[in-house]
Amino acid sequence: MQLKLLGRTDYPATYEAMQAFTAGRPAGAPDELWVCEHAPVFTQGLAGQTGHLLAPGDIPVIPTNRGGQVTFHGPGQVVAYPLIDLQRAGYFVKEYVYRVEEAVIRTLDHFGVTGHRVAGAPGIYVRLDDPSGHARLPQAPSRREPGSPPPEPDFTGVGKIAALGIKVSRHCTYHGVALNVAMDLEPFLRINPCGYAGLPTVDLSTIGVSVSWDDAARVLSQKLMATLGS
Repeated sequence: MQLKLLGRTDYPATYEAMQAFTAGRPAGAPDELWVCEHAPVFTQGLAGQTGHLLAPGDIPVIPTNRGGQVTFHGPGQVVAYPLIDLQRAGYFVKEYVYRVEEAVIRTLDHFGVTGHRVAGAPGIYVRLDDPSGHARLPQAPSRREPGSPPPEPDFTGVGKIAALGIKVSRHCTYHGVALNVAMDLEPFLRINPCGYAGLPTVDLSTIGVSVSWDDAARVLSQKLMATLGS
């Protein structure tokens, strides 16, 4: 997998580049991992409902073809776009999502924070009262009967620290994951993050972890390359 550190990039141009890369990549082309930071922007997924945009103000809203609802990207957030040929990698979308989330959990662990999954809600969360505690969340995913619907997400006591949204075309992934490091979180109050009213959004800084964007990007890149390449 080839790592490309793009620095601060324009979201629409990066989105177009991901689409072009995926549409034009020949069989056997190496997978790539693009890591970057965006200027303030709201992005809407295919299922996005305008009612989740509460007061976007002067921040642009960009419709996209990824899954999910609305989220925010801005300075101080590490955004990673794995461009993976799943057919060649040998795993399906559900496992891909699990591996991306696992990379975030391992990144947080590197900085002394325990990341959690919440049943029915993609992304990674932290305990607001004990970010480094290892106790299992009551609302953590558990085994379900085949065919049963996912549970209604329960966000009691947690804040979201990483959001996930993907697209798969021709067995290849694009879009990806955003980890909040040290950013202005106010724009998250202008939306229902990922479609959930009142969902608290946090970053490493607000839970007491001081880390530079470069260090967070380096560790997340390493963990993604390890989990997606194995």
